[in-house]
Amino acid sequence: MVTAASPSPAPRIASVDALRGLVIFMMIFVNDLAGAPDTITPDWMVHFSSRHHGGSGMTFVDLVFPGFLFIVGMAIPFALGSRLDRGEPVWKIVWHVITRTLALLVIGILMVNSESSAPETAGWSPTVWSAALYIAAIFAFCTISRGGPAAGGVKFWKILSTCLRLLGAAGLIYLAFAFRGRRNQFVITLSPFHLNTSWFGILGLIGWAYLVAALIFLIFRTHRTALLGCAVLLFCLFPADRTGLFNHFWLSHYVEIGQALGSHAAIALSGVLLASILVAADMAGRTARTRFTLLFIGGFAAAALLVNGLYGIDKNQATPSWCLWSCAITAAVWLVFYFASDARQTSSLVRPFAIAGQNVLLAYLLSEGMGSFLELLHVDGWYDHLAGVSLTLAVSRSIGCAVVVLTITALLNRAGFRLKL
Repeated sequence: MVTAASPSPAPRIASVDALRGLVIFMMIFVNDLAGAPDTITPDWMVHFSSRHHGGSGMTFVDLVFPGFLFIVGMAIPFALGSRLDRGEPVWKIVWHVITRTLALLVIGILMVNSESSAPETAGWSPTVWSAALYIAAIFAFCTISRGGPAAGGVKFWKILSTCLRLLGAAGLIYLAFAFRGRRNQFVITLSPFHLNTSWFGILGLIGWAYLVAALIFLIFRTHRTALLGCAVLLFCLFPADRTGLFNHFWLSHYVEIGQALGSHAAIALSGVLLASILVAADMAGRTARTRFTLLFIGGFAAAALLVNGLYGIDKNQATPSWCLWSCAITAAVWLVFYFASDARQTSSLVRPFAIAGQNVLLAYLLSEGMGSFLELLHVDGWYDHLAGVSLTLAVSRSIGCAVVVLTITALLNRAGFRLKL
């Protein structure tokens, strides 16, 4: 593969937004459908491992999380590339990456612990604690961009955004220290210092992958050969971890190197690699981008077949074959969106997904907090009953859930309310 120069400014890419929208739609859909009884959901509509323990394989449900990792990677050349183009110092960008990672880890840890809160020790309903968590998280990272050309209007919304972010951050800190688990377990203690991290949650895993992929991008920018080489090295961390190479390494006590820093980060970096063709000067043409993407898909699929015999396809273990297939399939979906929007300017076909993909963190937090919100409104029993009647009604409920959440997100986005880490 040839290399390219540093990224140049690029407009918002409709196909990237559409891919983000599709991934968040599917994430909300499958998470909601998980509430349906096992007796009515077929094997292909649930995680492969939930019905085939120890087997090798994957369903479309197993593509959602890696799809999220992939789109996180695809956003990096645009987000960090624009900062580089503005002349922002690299140390400042690194600090931004680290703080964003910490924010994702904090929210992820709190979300995981919310599943084990207990009213008899917390002093309040775990439902209220959980609902407050999601509201605080939304406030902590919100920005409001409204007002006309008048400086006063812009200043007002900026002050309001700052106040909401401070309120949300204070709320997260309070909730973290107020938490009590079923065994009187704390999220955090200061004396002695301890942080309860049984695992980092989905957002935490995304945070680790983002950290690795972003730092590698800052080193190599859009040099595609280097990005591909680094992705291969990250994939190699998985077998190295399996052989016990990192057993006595200090970092392995805090994070799973083979999975979180290896496989998951490799998926995110693969997203960086694919998105690099959208900002590289030598890949401006449709033919060049299509050729590269087809080679990307074919190469990753071939690699998935070659390494399948080592560990099989397993989402829970984040095996290399699962990662490679996920990258190939996600890239193929992006290519379809690219032809439907960017290449042929038929944006009406992907416009709903593109709109939904412009504020995915808000959509994710709203969907994750929906269970607590419904319980506070005392409609959770009715909502749960819908999923237990039939598969058709369960699927309809989950589609409706995704549509409603994304519609609310789009309306808030249009009103200028966004989440920015």
